[in-house]
Amino acid sequence: MKKRVAIFISGGGSNMVSLVEDMADPDHPAKPVLVLANSADAGGLAKASDLGVPVVSVDHRPFKGDRPAFEAALNAELDKVSPDILCLAGFMRVLTEGFVAPWEGRMLNIHPSLLPKYKGLHTHSRALEAGDNEHGCTVHMVTPVLDDGPILGQARVPVEKDDTAETLAARVLVKEHQLYPACLRRFAAGDTTRVDL
Repeated sequence: MKKRVAIFISGGGSNMVSLVEDMADPDHPAKPVLVLANSADAGGLAKASDLGVPVVSVDHRPFKGDRPAFEAALNAELDKVSPDILCLAGFMRVLTEGFVAPWEGRMLNIHPSLLPKYKGLHTHSRALEAGDNEHGCTVHMVTPVLDDGPILGQARVPVEKDDTAETLAARVLVKEHQLYPACLRRFAAGDTTRVDL
């Protein structure tokens, strides 16, 4: 029985696309059952629809900072499709412990740094400012602590001397599109062995 996967996005959904395309493999242990965005304007919704995945948006703005109410609306949509695994793929809302706790051990996230370095935002510029000679991305299980939790995989890229935050981000994104599908494929099969690319 394939694991049912819901994917949360906020923008263009490039990591979502890489996950969905990988799950199109008939031998994949999981299948996408929903792509959910926190804005109807998220470009990834149209991409998911084109790939045949059901989509829904739950706009966070009407909730005016009432995170529990927003998260109750998210859960109402998840209840309709009964996912086994939740993948955060560029979802730019911080989720509370009340939402995360029931999903702990079943929720994954991709973060554009080599965690535990550079939790939070602006990871590429922070890596450059620190003079790092390598940077990358991390797939981890989500816990109530932001950008924390057991690491399932990392991919590394060298930092070039003429890199900007934008050029570095572009190279890291290529690795994200390889790492996240590899980690989800193993995780859905019950294998939490670390993936390193």
